[in-house]
Amino acid sequence: MLLFVRIRQLFRALLFYAGFGIIVVVSSFICCVFAFLPFRLLQRITTCGNRLILDWLRVVCNIDVKVTGEEHIPEGPCVILSNHQSTWDGFFMQWFFQPASMILKRELLWIPIFGWSLYFMRPIAIERANPAAAIRSILKHGQRRLKEGNRIVIYPEGTRGNPEKLGGFKSSGAAIAKKASVAILPVAHDAGKYWLHHSYLKRSGTIRLHIGPAIDSEHGSPRDLTKQARDWIESAL
Repeated sequence: MLLFVRIRQLFRALLFYAGFGIIVVVSSFICCVFAFLPFRLLQRITTCGNRLILDWLRVVCNIDVKVTGEEHIPEGPCVILSNHQSTWDGFFMQWFFQPASMILKRELLWIPIFGWSLYFMRPIAIERANPAAAIRSILKHGQRRLKEGNRIVIYPEGTRGNPEKLGGFKSSGAAIAKKASVAILPVAHDAGKYWLHHSYLKRSGTIRLHIGPAIDSEHGSPRDLTKQARDWIESAL
């Protein structure tokens, strides 16, 4: 029985990644071709690929998503602080919270076609090997993206974490929000239980994503605001 389950998981994973690769290449190519379009329209078109990936994941791997707290999302720009558990985060967040700018590794922009499409999505690219430079880049470009009307998605843990345990949070996201006088939106999810980080296999189930009440960045230091967001995320997991 266990062998049958593993074989089924393997087959589903292979089928999913075949479709996943095609969707990523096609949507990335379309983004590069239509890069001259206004950013919001371009992101809306490009993230149709993200939505297709989520639909394909549901059909092939029987992984769905349930979102609660949508009423807490501000109309304008804000800084979204979320836990980070798997590759699923990036695809979902960019589609769901658009217009959105993601924090990502600069090396990803070097990947032909895919990296170029990421560039046109106006991310904040950082050098993870140089933490001081990364913080300066986040603070500098974060302000610019917020002024453009984008939401910024930040994973304050800095890297993918264990689904069973929340890591420590860096306060750069709260610092951006405070400087720009925009709200902080805490987000918690358990995607790592289904889209596994250290395995290509997928587990059937429902990813639960919770959006917390917006936090007013005017009240408190970046460290205090970060703790407030982390406490909420930890309680929601």
